[in-house]
Amino acid sequence: MRQPKINIAGKEISSLESPYIIAELSANHNGKLETAKKIIEEAAKAGADAVKIQTYRPDTITLNSDNDDFRIKGGLWDGRTLYELYEEAHMPWEWHKPLFEHAKQIGITIFSSPFDTTAVDLLEDLNAPAYKIASFEAVDIPLIKYVASTGKPMIISTGMADAEEIAEAIQAAKDGGCKELAILHCVSGYPAPAEDYNLRTIPDMIERFGLVTGLSDHTLDNTTAIASVVLGASIIEKHFTLNRQGGGPDDSFSLEPPELAALCRDSKTAWKALGSIDYGRKSSEQGNAQFRRSLYFVKDLRAGDIITPDCIRSVRPGFGLPPKYLESILGKRVSTDIAANTPVKTDSYY
Repeated sequence: MRQPKINIAGKEISSLESPYIIAELSANHNGKLETAKKIIEEAAKAGADAVKIQTYRPDTITLNSDNDDFRIKGGLWDGRTLYELYEEAHMPWEWHKPLFEHAKQIGITIFSSPFDTTAVDLLEDLNAPAYKIASFEAVDIPLIKYVASTGKPMIISTGMADAEEIAEAIQAAKDGGCKELAILHCVSGYPAPAEDYNLRTIPDMIERFGLVTGLSDHTLDNTTAIASVVLGASIIEKHFTLNRQGGGPDDSFSLEPPELAALCRDSKTAWKALGSIDYGRKSSEQGNAQFRRSLYFVKDLRAGDIITPDCIRSVRPGFGLPPKYLESILGKRVSTDIAANTPVKTDSYY
């Protein structure tokens, strides 16, 4: 079976490579360009492969309305209107160029989630190397096709989408001209409990859709993300902040720098541990083979004596014959004088 893969800014992403870690900056800039720059710096220090931002204005993502439809009920942002939330959370468009330049300067890939066609146009002017479709936009088929028309790699997050909607989004991307496509299993809760993630969905997605598949993780620690690697996730996206107590819209469910560093380290360890199907003795085991059990004589014997059960035992270390030969040796005669506490060898009996 052909191994699906994509390439973002020269980095190959597939199950044959260590997981591609995306630090989602989101709204954690909290209205300060310097904070956004610092988040990018810390993501690079932690070992993330990329940092992702979001490109929208409140008027490109919603309507300025107090109608009940536009007011959030329950959850982290209870009572706020969508316009108010996005006004606070959005990344000013004039910040995009300096952030792209800053990321390039420190050597980390940066790309974005566009939320309308004007956002795509802005990102194209900045030569964005890839695009991410957010979960809530996975049903926006025209937007997906427009992003696909850029010819850049695309990642689609699938939170709230059922199998049919995921297939429709994938088809739209392909119809629009996308040649390098990945999808992310996601639960669009902020935060989301680990038990909602049903990670066994990931290998089913890989088999069903045949694409590079990863995880957009909104749980509060790294356990779910690390577990996803064992099930085939090639991409991990986590929200990232300088301080979880920063008070911004997304701070409370984001990783802090030491946690992102741990994710980068531990996800790679989990991937390395997967290895391949191998029943052979491993290099780290070679020195311990001598401590396996084997057969030893426990009594002094004279040449020609019969080997009885009280003459021989299975013990550590492993310099004698394997214990599986015990039954076949009993009743044989020793071929030479034998001293107690010596290993049974093939020439010890006849």
